[in-house]
Amino acid sequence: MRFIATTITLFLMIAGSMQLSHAQTYQITGQVTGEKENAIKQARIFLAPGRDDSSSYKEKQFTTNATKTTFTDSQGTYKIQDIKPGSYTITAFYTGKKITSRTVQVENQDVRLNFKLTILAEELEEITVNASGEQTFGVTRLNAVEGVTINDAKKNEVVLVDDLTANLATNNSRQVYSKVPGLNIWESDAAGVQLGIGGRGLSPNRSSNFNTRQNGYDIAADALGYPESYYTPPTQAIERIKIIRGAASLQYGTQFGGLLNFVFKKGPRSRPFEFNSEQTVGSFGLFSSFNSIGGKKGKVRYYGFYQYKQSNGWRPNSDLDQHAAYGSVQYQVTPKLSISPEYTHMQYLAQQPGGLTDTEFDQNPRQSNRERNWFRVNWNLFALTADYKFSSKTRLNTRFFGLKARREALGNLGRIDRADFGGNRDLLKDDYNNWGNETRLIHRYPFLDNISVFLIGTRLYNGFTHRRQGDGNDGSGPDFNYLNPDNLEGSNFDLPSSNQSVFIENIFNITPKLSITPGIRFEHINTEAQGYYRNIVKDLAGNVLVDDRIQEERQKDRSFLFYGLGVSYKESNQFEIYANYSQNYRAINFNDIRVDVGSLKVDPNISDEHGYNADFGIRGQQSQLLNYDISLFHLSYEDRIGTILKTEPNPNFNNLVDRTVRYRTNIADAKIYGFESFAELDLYQFFTNSSTDTQLSIFSNLALTTGTYSKSQENGVEGNRVELVPKLNLKTGLTFAQKNFKASYQFSYVSEQYSDASNARRTPSAIEGIIPAYYVVDFSVQYSINRFHLESGINNLTNNHYFTRRATGYPGPGIIPSTARSFYLTIGITL
Repeated sequence: MRFIATTITLFLMIAGSMQLSHAQTYQITGQVTGEKENAIKQARIFLAPGRDDSSSYKEKQFTTNATKTTFTDSQGTYKIQDIKPGSYTITAFYTGKKITSRTVQVENQDVRLNFKLTILAEELEEITVNASGEQTFGVTRLNAVEGVTINDAKKNEVVLVDDLTANLATNNSRQVYSKVPGLNIWESDAAGVQLGIGGRGLSPNRSSNFNTRQNGYDIAADALGYPESYYTPPTQAIERIKIIRGAASLQYGTQFGGLLNFVFKKGPRSRPFEFNSEQTVGSFGLFSSFNSIGGKKGKVRYYGFYQYKQSNGWRPNSDLDQHAAYGSVQYQVTPKLSISPEYTHMQYLAQQPGGLTDTEFDQNPRQSNRERNWFRVNWNLFALTADYKFSSKTRLNTRFFGLKARREALGNLGRIDRADFGGNRDLLKDDYNNWGNETRLIHRYPFLDNISVFLIGTRLYNGFTHRRQGDGNDGSGPDFNYLNPDNLEGSNFDLPSSNQSVFIENIFNITPKLSITPGIRFEHINTEAQGYYRNIVKDLAGNVLVDDRIQEERQKDRSFLFYGLGVSYKESNQFEIYANYSQNYRAINFNDIRVDVGSLKVDPNISDEHGYNADFGIRGQQSQLLNYDISLFHLSYEDRIGTILKTEPNPNFNNLVDRTVRYRTNIADAKIYGFESFAELDLYQFFTNSSTDTQLSIFSNLALTTGTYSKSQENGVEGNRVELVPKLNLKTGLTFAQKNFKASYQFSYVSEQYSDASNARRTPSAIEGIIPAYYVVDFSVQYSINRFHLESGINNLTNNHYFTRRATGYPGPGIIPSTARSFYLTIGITL
């Protein structure tokens, strides 16, 4: 027994000695200065396992597997504590300076290591920090310069998709864009096939008020003639979503909403092959299979995916069948030149349950009165990108892109308060054939002891839409054939459009903290319409009284110049004050003029819209503790196009009595003001004052907006509230994360809003009227282990019945109810 006791005592003494030895830690301290020995505060310091020493990094993408991070104080000093003996790499980063790295050996004493950062002539596109125990907020902002784009002083957000805990299989917009202030979201597509987001009083209809792009090139039907997007990339394939508000007009074109750019994932750099598969099942017959491959071998980097999705929908007559595929290859021809071809295909067939009247919605929002309405889309996108670096200061990028696509809508377009008793259905077909090129040259040059940036670009674009409308058969299935293809009952038009533009922006870095960014854009736009429409008048018995085939040719050619100015003051790398003013312009399109959708009439003298966006705000991020962006905006929208109710003689009664029609015209000037804010705080770090692998964050996304009409030539419009402007738009929630587990809770509230300029609260057709206030609760969880990950959640947890949209045509007309409570489960594997 004495021997055993002695042995145990000796073992405990040795173990204690070993524990004391391992517990011995040291610290690394130092100072970060600039070229003139000035202290740099808020420079970020990374500590990672040791590797070969390198004085600086100039790669396009900087990646570090950091185990600890910190920031310098007002004196430029930093301190990293609790470091065990070993070899480490210390890296210093500050925006606009070269990333500098040193390797140190920590043995039996503390280490002091100073850094001198010099001006960086080439801005890094990405900085990826794989920090152990470091969580991100899921949203960030663009660097002042990224690639061949200038973003300085612009109101912008970047959604980091991999950091989201959300229903990605259905592209749940309410969750994906939860941290983007002020977005108004239409939820008329539960399966996530089409995205409908707008903001600041702009219609969310197929995101048509944004310049919608994928990897930097157009994906909408016709950027000028018909800027609606029937294709939305699968969120599971997206790495980042870039949103730049109205100031994007100078670089990307004339849309009032700004830029919406989906940036796809790329194959991993570190391995030649990777396979990822995610299988999702959910409520109402949802099944989604997403599968992707990617990798890098030698000079070739590639990525591709295939997705299949089907759903029965919450309401009857809501079946969906969708296929989507994508492939890209990046080939590094020389160290300076890379080329990348891309191809995207998407097709789907959807049955559309139609709209409801207010009474029907109150009685049973799940009902459907249309079983013969169908929608079919076939989308093909092509792109070829070439990127050439003349030097670290000068870079040229050119993108060729094209679209060959079709959409077909079949069904009963009559008022929803009238039953569908059968008969021939309305069939509308569009064919889109577009191509374009956008070329940019960016150059960095010294100015006032700082590096300024000059950007010049050109855009050439040709769009062509062939639009037809006539009678389809009287069946109930998806038969997209005309009964009289040679003499359509509606219209047959060719709608070509063209655009040539030149744009210039320049960042003048007056001091290391203050920058001024002026910009100017010249546009030449031509839109045309060539074809015929039928003017058919029938009596009450359905007999044809008048049947005229009217040939029509229209052309509108215009050139104009618009400009903008941005100012940014960065007190530190973590705090910025910014302001921006940019003019906007939106061309009319002839697509809507000769399309018969019931009682809608279009003013033949309708004209283009113009105005400006102005933003002023503060934004920043304090380590991983706090992220915020608070701003004020003003959107001036002159000659705004909208719809009002008018009375006119009824030709079906020999013009002896009047009828009420919906009239589309330039109704008035709209003045929209607002406050937009986002803030997220890590409560765990705030209360414990420590950074660990545990995160408990709370976020608030609040927008307060008001808009009124002025200078109207139409009766009953001046002084009205602008439609689609909820006074209060709030999203808030909690996220808990620990190691491989993450859970999120989200609450959304949107106050009431009008659906048209007349401010009608309710009409028999249900096209006009109020959109009542509503709230929605979502909950999602995810867990990862080794190569597997599991995701699940409940959308609309409280099972609320609400709607966000009153449709004027497809997929209505009338109220389009949003989906009630639904569940989803995703199982994924990476090999």
